[in-house]
Amino acid sequence: MTRHFTLEYWKDDGWYVGRLKEVPGVFSQGETLEELSQNIRDAYHLMYGRNRKTANSSVQYTELEVEV
Repeated sequence: MTRHFTLEYWKDDGWYVGRLKEVPGVFSQGETLEELSQNIRDAYHLMYGRNRKTANSSVQYTELEVEV
């Protein structure tokens, strides 16, 4: 399956830096736009890829109160 995302990017000290707008937490950088694009794909797959173990029985959840 192929999904389409928006790559938001900018230049910072000669590097292309970017993120996927629709997927919080997927950021990367590259010396070229092509390298950034590949690095963003790699970052996405590390976080959400098919090889990620999501059925970990030791994972637990709890409510957390944060004062803002």
